[in-house]
Amino acid sequence: MARVIHVFRQPDRFVAGTVGEPGDRTFYLQASEDVRTVSVQLEKQQVSVLAERIGALLDEVQRRFDADLPGSTPEELVDTEPLAVPVDEEFRVGTMGLGWDAESEAVVVELLAVTEEEIDESVVLDDTEEGPDALRVFLSPVHARAFAERAERVISAGRKPCPLCNEPLDPAGHICPRQNGYRRSEEV
Repeated sequence: MARVIHVFRQPDRFVAGTVGEPGDRTFYLQASEDVRTVSVQLEKQQVSVLAERIGALLDEVQRRFDADLPGSTPEELVDTEPLAVPVDEEFRVGTMGLGWDAESEAVVVELLAVTEEEIDESVVLDDTEEGPDALRVFLSPVHARAFAERAERVISAGRKPCPLCNEPLDPAGHICPRQNGYRRSEEV
């Protein structure tokens, strides 16, 4: 079957979001342009890494090419709206690619579907007919920073961390490895 590459050259929206309650959330990235919307599912850690790497890429582009890029995001550009519904997952993300397109002065994010086979690096950010399905999004530097800002907010909106081990606290209780699984008993 032929590879499907969803390309968004000037997306109206590219956001990270979740469905579900903290502790049981499913993470998505969603790209929209005109009437077309594509949603892909991924892990919380992948969202975190993508946000971090986008910031690092923009800093590197600014340093290396002496480009005039925004260092922060104006608050009005950070999308705080929920994901567009229905959230129909196109695929689950396995490999992520990130690059800078000097011609259009845009950050290019490519998300590839999980596959059984090992992925050759040449498939990432390429239009070859063989390989996993992909979502490719071009973002202006300011919109890339806005994406990263929202992604960080989505990640931090989860469960509060344990002050001792930094693992997420569960409403049903938490067995902290720093206390060897024991709770101090209250002395009367």
